[in-house]
Amino acid sequence: MKPGEMAKRLGITTTTLRNWDKSGKLPAKRTVSNQRYYTESDYLKAINAWPQDKRTNVIYARVSTRNQKDDLNDQVDFLREYTNAKGIIVEKVVTDIGSGLNYKRKKWNALLDEVMNNQIKTIYIAYPDRFIRFGFDWFKSLCEKFGTTIVVVNNEKLSPEAEVVQDLISIIHIFSCRVYGLRKYKKKVGSDSDVNHL
Repeated sequence: MKPGEMAKRLGITTTTLRNWDKSGKLPAKRTVSNQRYYTESDYLKAINAWPQDKRTNVIYARVSTRNQKDDLNDQVDFLREYTNAKGIIVEKVVTDIGSGLNYKRKKWNALLDEVMNNQIKTIYIAYPDRFIRFGFDWFKSLCEKFGTTIVVVNNEKLSPEAEVVQDLISIIHIFSCRVYGLRKYKKKVGSDSDVNHL
């Protein structure tokens, strides 16, 4: 990878990366034309990641409700077929039931904790919204900073449209509650004699 990409993944400036190269802290490799570049191994060394053979490959599958257990099994089967075809050993399967808008899912958060402890090599998912409904690119970037790759196999059949509708309804409900709360607050403030005299 280019120095700019390496610096971005490490959360440092290219100047710092250049200084690390000069000091020998993180030496860059050189092309024939003397251009600096880095490998994934260099990145893992820089973040003190566990050796690749000790980190885990994980399948992550999610549905919104318990009524969709068949869809959950289909995701797992599909991802197992994919990894088996690629000759990838998957040590762990995480199945989750909960909205893609819910950032408090216990299994999902436990998986992120393992990522940040450099225990996960790769996470295989059927579609981005299986991992998180919004902000997938941000979470993917976060995982990459800890040396974890998210592989999206992109089976759109495993991304039910009904879930999108449910999530949109949830968003509308949340914001309507907030609007109601603001109106109630304004009414309370408006009737406060101390505020009106200011």
